[in-house]
Amino acid sequence: MPHEVRVGKLTLGGRTPLFIIAGPCVIESEQHALRMARRLSAVARALGVPYIFKASYDKANRTSLKSFRGPGLERGLEILSRIRKEVGVPVLTDVHDVRQIEPAAAVCNIIQIPAFLSRQTDLLVAAGRSGAVVNIKKGQFLSPWEIRHAVEKVASAGNRRIIITERGSAFGYNNLVVDMRGIAVMRTLGYPVVLDVTHALQLPGGEGNRSGGQPEFIETLARAGVAAGADGIFMEVHDNPQRALSDGANALPLKQFKPLVLKLRELARFVRKLDR
Repeated sequence: MPHEVRVGKLTLGGRTPLFIIAGPCVIESEQHALRMARRLSAVARALGVPYIFKASYDKANRTSLKSFRGPGLERGLEILSRIRKEVGVPVLTDVHDVRQIEPAAAVCNIIQIPAFLSRQTDLLVAAGRSGAVVNIKKGQFLSPWEIRHAVEKVASAGNRRIIITERGSAFGYNNLVVDMRGIAVMRTLGYPVVLDVTHALQLPGGEGNRSGGQPEFIETLARAGVAAGADGIFMEVHDNPQRALSDGANALPLKQFKPLVLKLRELARFVRKLDR
């Protein structure tokens, strides 16, 4: 049974309720990020579901050089700080360089190691030293049992406040697949495990100069992940996916957030009863 991890006032993992990490892929503007955080957190509160807001200040791994990356570190952290204080929810963002860790950890409850960087020793160790909760995205090129090496690098700094996130494995060109056995394998490491349902449905580079996606399978994959024992669900959510500046092709429309989370909450309660 994974041990519990404290994030602000929330307790994640163990036998605690299913938690949700959700928000737009990237900070598009201060107004948009605040609006999304308020609407998503209002839904989560109404349903009694633990919620963490996520958004990136810089998408450093976009397919094309011309793609929108975000407002940058300084401005992005200002916006995330405002969300944390005014909306009253924990916030998560990703880091791509050791130099970004200290300022990001000073603002965010959770700092995230992107999947493509999940073997970068210096980044992982520095994240562990930050004192923040560290969410490690399992690389698309890693097996579930290999992620323990990344976990050990973070834990070597004396930090066991770790979350592991499954986001699919490379399956030929421009495609990903999720092996649900991996959730059970990673939970044996002793940390909360999250399923990133929207990135797992990404079609990397599938539209030439950008990634495609299969959002019609978000509910199917999310339900499967909860049934398989995931402690939390991670998803990109946007109020207008067709106009999103990043990952709109695999984002969940905001209007579908509440009905999906309600179904996942009830399924998680049933699964947890079976596990007692």
